[in-house]
Amino acid sequence: MTTFESQIKTIYAPDQLVFTSLSSFKNFDTIAAEKIKGWESTEDTCRFKVDKLGEFGLRIVERDPYKTIKIESEGKAPFTFTFWMQLKQMSYNDTRMKLTIKADLNMMMKMFAQKPLENFINTLADEIANSFNRMYAQTN
Repeated sequence: MTTFESQIKTIYAPDQLVFTSLSSFKNFDTIAAEKIKGWESTEDTCRFKVDKLGEFGLRIVERDPYKTIKIESEGKAPFTFTFWMQLKQMSYNDTRMKLTIKADLNMMMKMFAQKPLENFINTLADEIANSFNRMYAQTN
């Protein structure tokens, strides 16, 4: 398994608000990263395309309130993987978030997918943090 981790991002909102929002793929509809195309979602599943990597399906398989959301690949995908969103509240309006992907990549796929996956996970972390920070700044 190959592990990809995002940078730790600061979200200026309580962990409960962040967790509740991230616990449903329906809430990701507004996150429109440049590399994500064809987004479709339900509460527990989503499908999308990533430039240079292909089409992916995800399913939320575990929710540990205010701490972790565990997601697994589903359906047609170029490789299998597990994806975690980890949250840690530092103070009331200071939640730290890290995204982790563990992917089952053969050597050839790793050479091809490493850079796009690193870019994807960091872009997604940026988009999530920026989206929350814009939204929460408007409500305070």
